[in-house]
Amino acid sequence: MAIRAFSISALLVLFFSFGCESSHNANVTRGLSVTGKVGEILVVCDQGVWNSEIKNHLDTGLTHWIMPYFPDVPTFQLVHKTPAHFTQGVKRYRNTLFITIDPSYKGEHGSIVKRTNVWAIGQLVVEITGKDYNQVLETCKLGLEEVHAEFDTKEWSRIKSDFSRNKNKKIRDGIKQNFGINIELPRSSKQVSSRKNFCRIEFPAASRPIEFVGTGTEDVGSIFSGVLIYQYDYIDSSQFQFENLLAARDTMLKYNVPHEIEGMYMGTQYNEFVYPEGNISTTADGKLSGFEMRGMFMFKGLPKHSTGGAFWAYHFKNEATNKMMCVSGYVDAPSTTSWTHPLREIQAILKSVEIVR
Repeated sequence: MAIRAFSISALLVLFFSFGCESSHNANVTRGLSVTGKVGEILVVCDQGVWNSEIKNHLDTGLTHWIMPYFPDVPTFQLVHKTPAHFTQGVKRYRNTLFITIDPSYKGEHGSIVKRTNVWAIGQLVVEITGKDYNQVLETCKLGLEEVHAEFDTKEWSRIKSDFSRNKNKKIRDGIKQNFGINIELPRSSKQVSSRKNFCRIEFPAASRPIEFVGTGTEDVGSIFSGVLIYQYDYIDSSQFQFENLLAARDTMLKYNVPHEIEGMYMGTQYNEFVYPEGNISTTADGKLSGFEMRGMFMFKGLPKHSTGGAFWAYHFKNEATNKMMCVSGYVDAPSTTSWTHPLREIQAILKSVEIVR
């Protein structure tokens, strides 16, 4: 297996070693898929390590928040197993982190090694190793942000790869013809509205268990999600200013996304605790740069019925058509169930955007 190593910085002298994508493991040869939930990292370490200061750094370095949502949406939650339990159980967790104190380790600094497709296709395994507790602790302090970035990228790219196998030919052909772009979509997606400058696509309704704290019972909560695509004429770069993007969004939503209750329509929520925020971002292939925006939506028009959910949008210019474009995913789900999985699906779709004309 070929290995490539690079220094995170000259000061830290930590190393990620990148193996090739293939593996000779029998599970991978048989094509077994990963297990575990989207948004989980399995941490394999001794109980003493898990109960030590290292756990605090794991919580800080690996459980970031996808902002600005309410309730809070973590990038990852940590699940712990000891090495013995891991060996006896399922090894195909999608995101697995080993933390090992190895007295025979001879490095001057701890090491961080990344391997893919170890026990299953699509699996990412990261190994942090040091000769003693202090060396492992220092390695975690300095390297966990990089580890988080690796797991984070793998999470949405894994979903994107899964979606790429879904044809959705009729919908995607329509999107290419009308907007000049291509996106990956979940299986059985359904286009529910289409105009010259706007379309809305619904994804199959998903269900997640809702736990009722203190009762020992659970119910199934429906999660509704989809994507909006809209465009308008590009005039100048000022259209990328944050407030101008929000104004254009609200106009498009008001006239194109009505609620089932007459007089209501989708709009942006501007509460100071969930005020939209964003950043410059690129698509998975690095060919398209745009502005990513996250926030909360609500249905306006009749305040007593002002329900809503989360949105994650990507704005860019289509040079071929001279249009401002937005692909905006939305998630409408009960606050008692996790939004991490459906929002990760939206992220994967936004990362898949390609201009085809």
